[in-house]
Amino acid sequence: MRKLVELLGLLFLVQGAGGLVYEWIGWFRLWVVVRHLDFLQGYEIVANIVLIVAGLLVLLVAWGGSGEEKA
Repeated sequence: MRKLVELLGLLFLVQGAGGLVYEWIGWFRLWVVVRHLDFLQGYEIVANIVLIVAGLLVLLVAWGGSGEEKA
């Protein structure tokens, strides 16, 4: 389960970073998900920053919660 959460966090992080690269440079045109969501038009940069922050938070939760009791 931990690996799945890590993968989800990494996916959010990569999508957010790729979206910012697309907005600033124009690369990754077909690869970025936010670009294809019509209700986010005009808020692409904010949505990509939110994806980056969410990805970092999910990764921190996955790495911090090891599931072991500490004495």
